[in-house]
Amino acid sequence: MRKAVVIGQALITAVAALQVIAAPAAAQQEGLALEEVIVTAQKKSESLQDTPISLTAFGSEQLETQGIGGLDDIGSKVPSLTVEPFPINAATLRIFIRGIGISDTQVTQDPPVGIYVDGVYIARSTGTALDVAELERIEILRGPQGTLYGRNTTGGAINLITKKPSTESVELRQKFSVGNRELFTSKTSANIPLGDALALKLAYLDSEQSGFIDNHGPGGDFGDREVRGYRLDLRWLISDTLALDYAYDRSDMRFFNYMYQAVTPPDPNGNKGQAEPIKQSAQANSVYSDSRFSSMASGAPFEASDTEIEGHALTLTADFDWGQLKYMAAWRELSDASYADLGGGAGSTVYRLDSHEYCGAAAQAANGGCTPLVKPVVTQEQFSHELQFSGALLDERLEYIVGAYYFEESATEDNTPFHHQISSPVDNTGGQFRIVNFVSQRYDIDNEAWALFGQATWTPPVFDERLHLTLGARHSQDEREAIKNQRDETWAEGLGQAVNINDLGSNPVLGPVLSPILAAASFQLPGDRNFNKVRGEKRFKDDSFSAVLEYDISGDVNVYAKRVEAYKSGGFNTRDPQIDGQQGPASDGVDYGVGFADGFDEEKVLSYELGIKSELFGRRLRLNADVFYSEFDNMQINFVLAGTVADTKVINAGEAQMQGMEADLTFLATRNLMLMLNYAYLDAEVTSVIDPFGNDVTRRFSFSSAPEHSYTAAADWTVAAGDWGRLSFNLSTSYMDERNGGGAPRDDGSFTTVLRDYQLWNARLGLHELPLPGSLRLNLAAWVNNFTDEEYELYAIDNLPQADRAVVWGEPRSYGLDLVLEY
Repeated sequence: MRKAVVIGQALITAVAALQVIAAPAAAQQEGLALEEVIVTAQKKSESLQDTPISLTAFGSEQLETQGIGGLDDIGSKVPSLTVEPFPINAATLRIFIRGIGISDTQVTQDPPVGIYVDGVYIARSTGTALDVAELERIEILRGPQGTLYGRNTTGGAINLITKKPSTESVELRQKFSVGNRELFTSKTSANIPLGDALALKLAYLDSEQSGFIDNHGPGGDFGDREVRGYRLDLRWLISDTLALDYAYDRSDMRFFNYMYQAVTPPDPNGNKGQAEPIKQSAQANSVYSDSRFSSMASGAPFEASDTEIEGHALTLTADFDWGQLKYMAAWRELSDASYADLGGGAGSTVYRLDSHEYCGAAAQAANGGCTPLVKPVVTQEQFSHELQFSGALLDERLEYIVGAYYFEESATEDNTPFHHQISSPVDNTGGQFRIVNFVSQRYDIDNEAWALFGQATWTPPVFDERLHLTLGARHSQDEREAIKNQRDETWAEGLGQAVNINDLGSNPVLGPVLSPILAAASFQLPGDRNFNKVRGEKRFKDDSFSAVLEYDISGDVNVYAKRVEAYKSGGFNTRDPQIDGQQGPASDGVDYGVGFADGFDEEKVLSYELGIKSELFGRRLRLNADVFYSEFDNMQINFVLAGTVADTKVINAGEAQMQGMEADLTFLATRNLMLMLNYAYLDAEVTSVIDPFGNDVTRRFSFSSAPEHSYTAAADWTVAAGDWGRLSFNLSTSYMDERNGGGAPRDDGSFTTVLRDYQLWNARLGLHELPLPGSLRLNLAAWVNNFTDEEYELYAIDNLPQADRAVVWGEPRSYGLDLVLEY
């Protein structure tokens, strides 16, 4: 904390010094100033410079210039933020702010970064639905936001604000994008006034692109995707003081996931746990490289994944003399069927790690015939209601917002019927004997949450009204229910026979051959893995408070200090092999005293922040910066059980702290040149983890996706302008320091999942507002992303049978042309 305060004092001193020299420079450039940025981060419209939050905002012009079409495009644009598609489900986003996020996507667990579209919380976020809307602004709120936004914002929140229909005039916009890897996108929007008080906005998206890794095995190519979507917005100005906004959107996405590429073969002296008897065979049927392959191969036919999203949202706003009343209601539905192949990439049908059809002897014995192709399907439905009252009292010295919130969600993760998961020859048996694992899973959840919240800002009649005090509070209650059904069986087959691995010793043919081999590999029997409608119920309540002290040093510089709290909801761990605490030992032979039905509790964060918002040199230079210190308590720690591939325990057993600083700088160097630099420093440490038996295992855990240093920089240059239009050039770069990909350390303390640092460069050359006949305007742009073709990793894992390190790569060089017609 002391380090953060020292940095904060240094920032304030530096800005004060800059003010001394700002006035002469401003006089030389009269009329040259940055445009004001309006945000709604505090659920009211206000200047970015008056908002005491570490906040980055992209307006519509910046979104166009930097090629941002939706949530999944901003990951490399903001330090402290990563937004990446989940490796085995490209429609699901993995989002981290300040190193806080979730690596595992279970329907029974919530992410700690809240996503909001026009104020509506998106519980199961995907990037697809958000590409359709015409965005007016994206706001990234860094740090806990527990008072106004509630649960699951311990990392921060992201607001996407769409452009509303207008009654002023007819507006048409057609954008085409073409590029390498067969990129084609068509995005159409039309604003249609239906009278003085009613307007309609329609949008349609059609997009497709090929992936950057070919599949020379059967099925589709890795990374190929097609998106279709449309959106309808309606605005009705019922009276001078009453307005209704309604939105409906639907998106359909068809895509092929990427495959993990093996980099490091398994350590011969290591232990893969239950995969140890097959690791040599898995290695023999895999391909390896520490450089990005241009092609890999699936063994079974690689199947397409499909996602459908649909939603309605309604907002009613009423203005009164005393303030404003706002009511928001929303319903969303998601259906996501995702297919993944985690095999070795060599096209082997001998070693497989997928959910495709299997017809071996084990399938005949366990299932009475071939097991079918199964794509795990997640379906989800959510309802939410929010009521807000806001206004000002005491001659507008007291601004306030109070409200109530209700949320309801039901979802299912259906991984049935009984199907293949992994099969491989047993090592040192010449391929005559195999181990096959089958699984059938279904998880159902019902969640309900409600909250009361309020926040007030008081400006006392002292210090020339430069002092502002804000207090906020939120009371939340959460009810969660989960049901687990699972059938999990491992079989041995060979010489035309098959037997459940738990009965191997009683088989006179397979037992004498395989039992000694499995024993030599320290193979642990999986035991009873059957769950039949096992139910878990949890209830949580939380009170989060915030306090902010602001002081206006001048009309262009203000500082703030804040203390905020937030919590992340508890839940259930579908990968827990124990039914409950009464079952007995887990798959590693240890009795932890808890199981799936017991669940885990919420975790809490307390954060302190010092910040400065400033505009200098006659508002040509905008410097916003902050330092922060956060403490996490009752952390949800994910323990991987020894000797298993994916069995875990999630237990509230950790504490952590982080400190850092963030700085956003925008400089209007000349009328034609704008420079931007955003930097983040993060020092995040898990300070204590005590396992269920009292052992200190802190060294085994660290934050994922928490780079120490990250920055973005950009230059926007208007090369020429006239009645014919405007020629501009944009150059940007982003840097991400090395970070842990999420794995546990080896015995020597080293990690195999560290992601290397990388830097990306993008460029864009555009012709804007070229006049055409009939009030048409034309915009053209040529762009290239990652033009140095940097090879960088998005994910690394260490628990595949064939690899101690396997990665998914980030996007290589891409380039294309945008053409936009506007009326």
